[in-house]
Amino acid sequence: MILAMFVAYVGVIEKAIDTIIEIQFNKVKNTRTYVSESRNAKDRDSNEMVGVDLFDEDLMVTDIPAHPRHMKQMKPHQVEGFNFLRKNLVADNPGGCILAHAPGSGKTFMIISFMQSFLAKYPHAKPLVVLPKGILPTWKKEFQIWQIEDIPLYDLYSVKADGRHQQLEVLKQWLEHKSILFLGYKQFSSIVCDDGKNQVSVNCQEILLRRPSILILDEGHTPRNENTDVLQSLAKVQTPRKVVLSGTLYQNHVKEVFNVLNLVRPKFLRMDTSRTIVKRILSKVNIPGARKQLKAGADAAFYDMVEHTMQKDQDFKRKVTVIQDLREMTNKVLHYYKGDFLDELPGLVDFTVVLNLSSKQKHEVQKLKKFAGKFKRSSVGSAVYLHPKLHSFAENSAVTDDMMDNLLETLDVRDGTKAKFFLNILSLCESAGEKLLVFSQYLTPLKFLERLVMKAKGWIMGKEIFVISGESSSDHREWSMDRFNNSMDAKVFFGSIKACGEGISLVGASRIIILDVHLNPSVTRQAIGRAFRPGQTKKVYAYRLVAADSPEEKDHTTCFRKEAIAKMWFEWNEYCGYQDFEVETVEVEDSGDCFLESSLVRDDVRVLYKR
Repeated sequence: MILAMFVAYVGVIEKAIDTIIEIQFNKVKNTRTYVSESRNAKDRDSNEMVGVDLFDEDLMVTDIPAHPRHMKQMKPHQVEGFNFLRKNLVADNPGGCILAHAPGSGKTFMIISFMQSFLAKYPHAKPLVVLPKGILPTWKKEFQIWQIEDIPLYDLYSVKADGRHQQLEVLKQWLEHKSILFLGYKQFSSIVCDDGKNQVSVNCQEILLRRPSILILDEGHTPRNENTDVLQSLAKVQTPRKVVLSGTLYQNHVKEVFNVLNLVRPKFLRMDTSRTIVKRILSKVNIPGARKQLKAGADAAFYDMVEHTMQKDQDFKRKVTVIQDLREMTNKVLHYYKGDFLDELPGLVDFTVVLNLSSKQKHEVQKLKKFAGKFKRSSVGSAVYLHPKLHSFAENSAVTDDMMDNLLETLDVRDGTKAKFFLNILSLCESAGEKLLVFSQYLTPLKFLERLVMKAKGWIMGKEIFVISGESSSDHREWSMDRFNNSMDAKVFFGSIKACGEGISLVGASRIIILDVHLNPSVTRQAIGRAFRPGQTKKVYAYRLVAADSPEEKDHTTCFRKEAIAKMWFEWNEYCGYQDFEVETVEVEDSGDCFLESSLVRDDVRVLYKR
């Protein structure tokens, strides 16, 4: 009888599912109409604080489901991530958390879905997204795809709000409407750290520090250094709901990961859930004097102990137990996903190619010793390892096309081992119908290769050749990506490794050359991820070039140790052996890569490593 009554009731319900779930979403409209939640903007003084203070008691603990349309698209790791956000941000004692998901795994979609559900439940909430300026267009595009209701997206760039009065007006609009605010990291810290005493500057600071209900930090490893204005200003934001999104959480040091943990959960090591585990780790690891420093409040001593254990401890069993302790300590606030979805792609073959330098290059390498600074030695070295005649250009920041063309008239490409490698790989790509990406941290090597290709192949910019640097506009970046990926004429793409981070998809390429060793290995992984990502239809081959018998070899060793720490901390399991943390040496003829096995390429290869 009861079942029959239930069926009868269900039979008359004809509403769409998005109208009967707990949260009421407004339908997307073609035109935006903003209803002010305070009095009319024209009636208020420009210096007056506006909007509603949102205290924790206004956000009653309740369930927040994802919208049915989003749930249909979510992969299992995204459902898990959504629930992880809900558990941390909508709880009796809310706090921040970290989503460390692999690049390309859909973090943006997941957080967009959560923010819309959050705003549907708490329409007076004020989400603030802080991110690298260059990926703002990507976020806006994703919102257009996944929006359920027409939520205004405010930022200071599109309206050219450069002065504090203009910025205050945008901030007031954000407070008045159900909306989301986007700020760049440098932009945010410049406003918060402004020591101007005028009321407008003070109001801007007050709004950014007191009014956000939830703070989202994309590329959240960016504010990882404790002495920077960016990290210190973000730490002042009063909401406990801070979310860090990062595809490469571990960058250079263990301490940096804990700096991010302290941002989302202040005084992380002194939390009740951490203290016991810290003591457990201290009981296993022994570095003279470290315990005294830690008792005195020097958390850095603990970070150094952990890093020393993972890098240098010869007792593998102890290393493993420390890793397990770290994971136990962080598992409630850090959700890691290494990107199993990448296994569905055709594959990645990641080589480090150590190349013998020419006699002329070896002569120039000796001169690098005169540079005291590591950056100068690296930047000049990067040019010399490419071709010895670039030594005079490496220290000149104003290299013109004419200057480079004149140089090309007088040089023999064969004197530059990396230049020769590049040209040979490019010719093989051309024959095989494949496209090539070339990344460097410095502009001189990229400019040299760009002009070299024009001279050697007769190719032109915007047809066969494409370039993205830090000076490229958002429109140019979008155009270059689209043309390179979809044009049959496109052959080679030159990219500044920093400018081609998140938001750049270059899946048209299947071969990648990394010209120099970046001391932060996550930057190199990000560059490879421009091609090895969803949408890729071919197997991807990456060649990380290293100059033999040069400072680059030492840098490569340092970087591999850093990569091993990240892998141990986040990916290791008890079924792995120590060999997982060592680079594999392979013979060229056994590499499985017909390009490397070609007589054009193999002669200069001293050692070949495979990750």
